Parts: sequence; C-alpha cells; structure tokens
Amino acid sequence: MSATTMSETKDKLSPISIILHWTIAVGMLTLLSVGWYMESFEVYGLYDIHKSSGILLFVVIFSRVIWRLKQGWPQPLTQTQKIEFLLGKLTHWGLLISTLLFPISGMMMSAMGGHGLDVFGLELLSANVNAETGRSVPINKDLASLGREMHGILLWVVLGLVSLHLAGALKHHFGYKDGTLLRMLGR
Repeated sequence: MSATTMSETKDKLSPISIILHWTIAVGMLTLLSVGWYMESFEVYGLYDIHKSSGILLFVVIFSRVIWRLKQGWPQPLTQTQKIEFLLGKLTHWGLLISTLLFPISGMMMSAMGGHGLDVFGLELLSANVNAETGRSVPINKDLASLGREMHGILLWVVLGLVSLHLAGALKHHFGYKDGTLLRMLGR
C-alpha cells in the first residue's frame, strides 16, 4: 500500500484502520459468545479453539493499538456537546485498553494455571504437567486466579463499551446524519 492509501483524513479512514476495526469487532464478539457458551454449558472441547483464536486476535489487537497511537484518533465529523465528545473519547480508549487486556488475562489464566499456550497446536509455552497424574499443575495459582477474575470482569466491561460505541455510531448515523458510520464502513 502506498503512503496515501495508509493516511487518514477527516472524511476518510485508511483501509488498515477499517480492516483492523472490523476484524477485532467480529473476532471479539465471536470469542465473547463462544466463551460464554463454553462456560454456561461446560463445553470444554472448545477451549483450544477459543484460546488459539484469542491469541491470534491479540496480535491483531496489539497491531491496532500501535496503529491507533501512531495515527491518532479520527476527527469527529460533527461538533457535539462536550459531554458527548468526552464520552466518545472515554469509550474509544476503554475499548482499546479492554480489548488489549482481555486476551492478556486469558493467556495469563491459561499459562499460570499450568495449561500452557499454543496456537492450533504450535506450542508457545508448554503445559506444566505432573508426570504421574498427567494433570496440569498451576505455575502460580494467584496469577491464574487473577487472570480468570479479570477475564470475567472484562467480559462485562467490553460488552458495556461495545453497547455505548454502537449507540454512539447509531446516534451519529440517524441523529446527526454526519457520515461517521459510513466512514467506518469505508464509504
């Protein structure tokens, strides 16, 4: 891609921003749904897929954080009240931080719980297995527990922030009719 296709203007976001945004949005909502399903119905056979997908999505999320910090935030298309502007900024920062912490907490829960980390069979951190019992032995129970607690809390934080983000996008589209949503769709 040329420098002009990667740059952003007030009216147009770069293809990289759009692809990263929608990849993370779809990935996070899918993993949130799968995670909830696994926990609610004790479908443990999905854990490896969930963890592998989460690690891969973390790479995309980390790339987006770097990209957003480098590019800055998109400029608003409409002058809004200060409280709306502040709420939008807090929501965007909250989403950026919580989507980064969500997979980190999952990896911390798995790694410190002795289950290791792998991406579809490619071992990144070996499991800590007791040779006699064949069961995973926690590396650090407190950190595993903290990771689990964070993962559970971040589920609700992300869902709340996504709801605010969606409400803001719909308000811009139907209330202000300013093209913010269309800009995020690449139009």
